[in-house]
Amino acid sequence: MSETSSSLTVGFDIGGTNMRAGVVDDRGRIIDARSLPSPRDAAGMEASIARLVELLRRDHDIAAVGVAVAGFLDPSCEVVRFAPHLPWRDAPVRAILEERLGLPVRLEHDANSAAWGEYRFGGARGVDTWVLFAVGTGIGATLMTKGEIFRGAYGTAPEFGHLTVVPGGRPCPCGKLGCLERYCSGTALMDSAVELVHRSRFSGSALAAQVRRDPTSVDGLQIMKAAREGDAAGMAVVEEFSTWLGRGLSIVADVLDPELILLGGGVSRDADLYLDQAREQFSSQIVGTGYRPLARVATAELGADAGMIGVADLARGLVAG
Repeated sequence: MSETSSSLTVGFDIGGTNMRAGVVDDRGRIIDARSLPSPRDAAGMEASIARLVELLRRDHDIAAVGVAVAGFLDPSCEVVRFAPHLPWRDAPVRAILEERLGLPVRLEHDANSAAWGEYRFGGARGVDTWVLFAVGTGIGATLMTKGEIFRGAYGTAPEFGHLTVVPGGRPCPCGKLGCLERYCSGTALMDSAVELVHRSRFSGSALAAQVRRDPTSVDGLQIMKAAREGDAAGMAVVEEFSTWLGRGLSIVADVLDPELILLGGGVSRDADLYLDQAREQFSSQIVGTGYRPLARVATAELGADAGMIGVADLARGLVAG
């Protein structure tokens, strides 16, 4: 084996299409990684996890395994209650995987995993009370205080993405109407583009012309690219997004009063387009504006690897002396 340190652990980032497994050292560095397509059934998922661990153990002395789950876990992180893009339902996944792998296993929510990675090795090092606000397909969030992840009584806190901000507004897959993530997320960008183009002509806008031809052909990446190129419709969509983001951040600050809010998730890659405006909206919407300290708002540092790094580090805690 090229590595023989018991400090090496494996972190899994499981998406709806692919799963990635990375060998992570005690400094938060990914030293090896493999991937496979994500199976659609539980047995296939467990077999693929075992396969990736087997491949990585050929070259590394692995002490434990962490699995970041995009879904609801019980408070003790033993059972996957529900995960929209994964096959487990009320399944004791930690015990199943431990028996199959013969290694200690740690489960954790994907946003919590990313937050832990940022706390240990990224943009939240040394911060007492802070929030990860992860904006991607939806909104994920984590509150950490004094080095602990806050879970709530039943393991689901905090769900900022499903706060109702527009009563009777856009339908959300969660079953509610007007949730924040329907106005402030990667998928919300497309809805905003359709609504704004319906209301305004945006003469000369290539994005507006595409939306009129086929609204389903437009995605968030195209909208951000159009805004970066100065397209009027793209810029209008991003401006609306930044307004909702600022309002969302003000809710976070009013409820939790954190020292830091880190913006993560896929949409944070284009933060230079909207973050300054979102900060302005945030500072104007917060209760007591002008008479209280404002949370620092910054982008996360570890990118798409944060969850894998974080859950591997949490797994290391199972075997640390």
